[in-house]
Order: sequence, then C-alpha cells, then structure tokens
Amino acid sequence: MLLSSLKSALHHVRYLPLWSALTVVRWRSFESRSRGLGTTFGIIMRWFPPARRRFDREVSRVFPEMTRSDRLRLGQEMGRQMGRTLFEIYHDAEFQTQHHKFNGSGPGLDAMKDAQAKGKGVIIVSGHFGQWEAVRAVVKMHGLESGAVYRPNKNRHYERRIRAGIEAGGTPILATGHVGTRALVRHLRGGGIVSILLDEKYAEGIRLPFLGHDALTSLSAAQLALKYDLPMIPAYGIRRDDGNTFRVEFEAPIPHTDEVTMTRAFNDSLSARIMENPEQWYWMLRRWGNV
Repeated sequence: MLLSSLKSALHHVRYLPLWSALTVVRWRSFESRSRGLGTTFGIIMRWFPPARRRFDREVSRVFPEMTRSDRLRLGQEMGRQMGRTLFEIYHDAEFQTQHHKFNGSGPGLDAMKDAQAKGKGVIIVSGHFGQWEAVRAVVKMHGLESGAVYRPNKNRHYERRIRAGIEAGGTPILATGHVGTRALVRHLRGGGIVSILLDEKYAEGIRLPFLGHDALTSLSAAQLALKYDLPMIPAYGIRRDDGNTFRVEFEAPIPHTDEVTMTRAFNDSLSARIMENPEQWYWMLRRWGNV
C-alpha cells in the first residue's frame, strides 16, 4: 500500500511541470500555446544538465566533429521541435482538423489508396521525426484511417493524455506486446492501415546500420509486409520553418525482398531525413544503448 502511494505521488510530481505549462496558457491560441511549450522545452534542453548530457552523448556519436556551441544550438532547437510536437499530440483532436496545415504528397500516397481500393492493408513506417501525427492527419484527409502501435507510458497521467491524443488521430491503438501484435495482425488482414515508429531500440532485434552505427532494430514491420503481401510505406511529417505547417511525404513502398533488406532500407530512408533536418529527430531515445 505504501509503495503504491509513493509511486502515485511520484507520478504526480513528474507530471506537474508539464501540467502547469499546459494549464497557465490554456486561454491562448493553439499556435501560441504550441510555441510556448516549444520554448519551454528548448530552455530545458539548453540549461538542464542531465538532458544536455544525454543529448550530447547521442549527437557526438553521429556528429563527432560538431562543436559544443553547435550542439547547444541543435539541442535547444530539438527541444523546441519536441515541445511543439508533444503539445500537438496532447491536443490531437483539434490538430487533426487543421487541414490547412498539411500538404501530403509522394508515390506512397497513391500506393496506399490503391491498396485500400483492393481491400488490402497498409503498413506505414516512420520515426520520432518531425510531427509523425501529421502523417495520420493526411491519411484522414483522404477519407481513410490509420491505427497506431505505441509503447504505453508508465506514468498514468502521461499515459492518459498521450493515449487520448493518439486515439484522436485514428484507431485502433495497439500497445506493444503479444496481445497488441495479435490485434495488429487481425487489423491488417482485415484491410486496415497501421502506422509504426521503428526507431526505438528493440532488445530482440538485430543489429542494422542507423545513422552510421549499428542499432538493435525490429524486423516486425517487414515480416508482416512479406507474410501478408502488404505495402510498407515510409512517411514523414516534416515541420516547415514557420513551425505550424507540415510537408507530409509518402515515399514509394519499400520493394519486397527479405525482412533484413527491407528494414535496412527503412533505416537508410529515416537516416537520410535526419541528416537533412537533425533538429527534427528526437535524439533522447537511447537508440544505440550498449550495442
């Protein structure tokens, strides 16, 4: 009982700063609130030593020649980007209706619609890059709906808000694990669309190059695409310089070969996007760990 109470109190304490930041500006416009949370996260990334050290470790691995001042600037800008992204996910019901912000294009968009017209499922693969919920917003704009795979948050307050936001972007929402995997297979076999973020460390995965370094990577998306003959489409919601609009690009489906080759192709695709816009990737994932 005592342990449960302490755990609940700790959840409250950890959630309080974000709750405060969201609450004190709730009367302002959507864009102003988004920009405000971005500014807050940027300040944290610049001046909070644990976050800065973690960021520096990951960035230095990929950009060993980057100066400290450049890392500070990149970290602060990444914080701004992620603060805005988190705000938009928390308020996804409103975000998804702002169609004027999204410009979707690319051969993968037509491939997705063609597969759906034939009653086939679709696997969209992306990463913690730009605004990944913008991808599902464009799917909705075309009269379709994408579910999502996500990792539940241990903090019940974050979990409640984040899950509600993700559900607003499309259903079903499928938690990682055996139960979620079975539901995912049923959804795809029934002709559904699902979006998967593949850039987290996966302990049971295999080592594949990512940003020039081996990273434990899940093969699950490619395995499903091959087993059920589904298109696997990389897609990215790239935040434009104004901070409020997005260029959503659906790349051509990854050719069906084998699970390793296809997953490596996705890693190469996401790596190229990150190198073009490093401030738009969430560098705090511990992507490489002790690989």
